[in-house]
Amino acid sequence: MRKFFQYLLRRPILWLSDRFSSRPDKERIYNALSKLYEDIITEPGNKGVVISLDDFGGRFVIFSDQHKGNRNGADDFTVAEASYVRALEHYEKNDFCFINLGDCEELWENLFWQVKKAYKKTFELEGKFLSKKAFIKIFGNHDLYWANDPLASFELENIYRQKIKVYEGVILAGAINGHPLQILCTHGHQGDANSDGNWFTKFFIARIWAPLQAYLRINPNEPSNNVYKKTQHNEIMYEWSATQKNMILITGHTHQPVFESLTHIERLHRQMRFAEAHKDEAMVAKINEEVKTYQKRFDTLEEDYAAIKPTYFNTGCCCFSDGDITGIEIENGFIRLIKWQNKTAGPSRIVLEEKALADLVSDTGDRKDVPAKK
Repeated sequence: MRKFFQYLLRRPILWLSDRFSSRPDKERIYNALSKLYEDIITEPGNKGVVISLDDFGGRFVIFSDQHKGNRNGADDFTVAEASYVRALEHYEKNDFCFINLGDCEELWENLFWQVKKAYKKTFELEGKFLSKKAFIKIFGNHDLYWANDPLASFELENIYRQKIKVYEGVILAGAINGHPLQILCTHGHQGDANSDGNWFTKFFIARIWAPLQAYLRINPNEPSNNVYKKTQHNEIMYEWSATQKNMILITGHTHQPVFESLTHIERLHRQMRFAEAHKDEAMVAKINEEVKTYQKRFDTLEEDYAAIKPTYFNTGCCCFSDGDITGIEIENGFIRLIKWQNKTAGPSRIVLEEKALADLVSDTGDRKDVPAKK
């Protein structure tokens, strides 16, 4: 019976998920991001902190959108837990600073104690970073509880067995070959009418969507839905970042990986145009082979992606339906989009995209550098 309803309701459920996941307002997003940046710069330690890019040996890993639940049918994180655990073990062993970029816990659908009971091991692993003072926890719209409930600080201390402050954002600041660079990291729900404190969406998710998803076991976070043209929310985030100087913006929220302001299919489209212009038949053939499964989508792309500034990045999420997770690494002067694959032999890391930070600074303009503070 469940399979019948899955077949019957799959398309409308995915439509509803998209409809209620994001309704971005450009002006609100611009104002919210600009205010967050100014608040962090003028009052570091309040809404966020400024950290030197040279701290932690220049090694940072950024994950978001785990949506840890209570292991029922609506818990999208369960299938990706093994990849997440393996990734954290790797980064803790190699002394990375871990920036957890929000929606880490699914607190619209679950009570806190249920999540804590379900994922003791992941909280213990996150706590190891905190013990090294190498853990920055950011709140998102689905775990806004950490920012506005008077008991949140006590419950977080109960999880990690030490005090931790939850921020709205963090700025990684430094200089690359003498050129200043700031990387603003935040969840990215700011200015979204359906996510930024909207009571109806919370009601819909908790009382209608969650029980329905628990029964149907449909995870909307399918990899095939995340290679296509950027969502409207990601487009607005990019547009804001492109107006800034000496800045890169990294967010989560949309569950759609973005690297250098482009999704995977958009990067392929740009590579195709370049290969065609240089009569690189081997590259054209390679790209055509890769896009076969979504050829119609690829053929509808028309924008000049060569003109896009490389100012916006998105981590993707840690709850893809195939058990994979994606995130952003910064290490040895490079920024990378990475994936931890959930293979039969165990999760493994692969680099999807990579770029030297030095190659990005010339495209981000000139802004006075900001001294790093802890």
